[in-house]
Amino acid sequence: GYQVKSAPGGDIRIAVDDKEYSPPEISAMTLQKLKRDAEEYLGEEVTEAVITVPAYFEDAQRQATKDAGRIAGLNVKRIINEPTAASLAYGMDKEEDQTILVFDLGGGTFDVSILELGEGVFEVKATSGNNHLGGDDFDAKVVEWMVAEFKKVEGIDLSKDKMATQRLIEAAEKAKRELSSTTSTAINLPFVTADQNGPKHMDLTLSRAQFNNLTADLVEATAGPVRQAMEDAGLQPGQVDQVILVGGSTRIPAVQEQVKEITGKEPHKGINPDEVVAVGAAIQAGVLAGEVKDVLLLDVTPLSLGIETKGGVFTKLIERNTTIPTRKSEVFTTADDNQGSVEIKVYQGEREIAAYNKIIGNFQLVGIPPAPRGVPQIEVAFDIDANGIVNVGAKDLGTGKEQRITITASSGLSDSEIQQMMQDAESHAEDDQRRREEADVRNNADNLVYSIERSLKDVDGKVDPNTKLEIEQAIKETKEALAGGDLEEIKSKQEALMTASHKLSEVLYSQAQQQQEASSDGATDTDDLVEDAEVVDEDEDGEERK
Repeated sequence: GYQVKSAPGGDIRIAVDDKEYSPPEISAMTLQKLKRDAEEYLGEEVTEAVITVPAYFEDAQRQATKDAGRIAGLNVKRIINEPTAASLAYGMDKEEDQTILVFDLGGGTFDVSILELGEGVFEVKATSGNNHLGGDDFDAKVVEWMVAEFKKVEGIDLSKDKMATQRLIEAAEKAKRELSSTTSTAINLPFVTADQNGPKHMDLTLSRAQFNNLTADLVEATAGPVRQAMEDAGLQPGQVDQVILVGGSTRIPAVQEQVKEITGKEPHKGINPDEVVAVGAAIQAGVLAGEVKDVLLLDVTPLSLGIETKGGVFTKLIERNTTIPTRKSEVFTTADDNQGSVEIKVYQGEREIAAYNKIIGNFQLVGIPPAPRGVPQIEVAFDIDANGIVNVGAKDLGTGKEQRITITASSGLSDSEIQQMMQDAESHAEDDQRRREEADVRNNADNLVYSIERSLKDVDGKVDPNTKLEIEQAIKETKEALAGGDLEEIKSKQEALMTASHKLSEVLYSQAQQQQEASSDGATDTDDLVEDAEVVDEDEDGEERK
């Protein structure tokens, strides 16, 4: 297991086996796996990457993603929004100017983006979404229904059974996928649980109409962000030229109908929605490598950025949905006589009062010469690069004194920490591989023991006593091996247990066959069927009091 602990600077650490990892380190482990897979496929070393992130990611999250890439040994050439990448994938062969809505419903998050395409330039006009809505929520609705139906028939609450719940989640996802291409699906889970009367089986039928009813509130929840993005972009439904679907959950027919109803356009499904973002990232990598010409990608800020001014007011310097890279500056002055310093507090958000937004950095500009309030001229400048990384500076125009920060604090990592983590990742690569393999072996053996012990209880009295003794001895020896540290011994005992349990499998199969023959509806499992489907703003001058 693992624990989440607090760390200095408001950050967190994940504690696993007496060692603590930062979130970027955990992310880096995933990137290392992807890096190894790519190298194995390509037959050459991979050193650079374009990484996509949800449109809702703040500056600190983007910086942390870059940190994770560096720890994994990757030079992150660009961080881009996932909807932006999807639009890039579709826009390659489009010559005419058009407005595109990207509807991205993934496993756990929902994003909407409005983009304009013209003369080889993509520009994101607006973004919206819900980072707590996704395909997992649709699965959860089906699981709730399955639990309720089973309780009605058997009187057993499966939600309290962890092993059964995992099987229900897998079956719910399978049913959801099947209902994208069929009007009804069978959910058949033999031996889902047991009571004093013996094993229990789940045998249900879920229609598309029932599924739509169960998930209607989730489908409706996608409408708000779509309308908000269109409003922010100043669009009416008829002004959207094309709708792009991203994420496996957009295969759900009711979701597609909802998008069509709001936008008045038939969603475009030319590229596999699971792969379209990766295709766009690859195209962006091609642009950066000089292999793809005539495409310019302009992203936007997901939230407004600004500082706290007198009275706790949030003064925006860069508005939400501003195209990046960008630079904005504004001249402020002191609030008190003989004020020798000013504290610059940087916030991100849309609320009028600074305290209600998220503070993402702060610093002080000192050494301001004594003067009546309102006299000193303090220029505050925000500079956002193409990756969405924010640099903030404050300059006393009278003395030339200047102070700058890059908003990286929430990542919780300094350059030296990142370098150390890169070295740690490299030096512990073999050890990590060995520990992963050991964990796999132990997990497989432990799962086998659990499964066979449970099956023995299910068929108690129907197995030859000698066979039962042989299986119980094999279970005991496997448990003893698991208590030790010899992997080969564990593998050996696991194989012996598998062999000993063959006769048990015959009894279970025979029992299941008899029950299926006795079943009135004779429903069977259905195979998985899945349908494949530099722009710089001018400075704005004006005075406000700090």
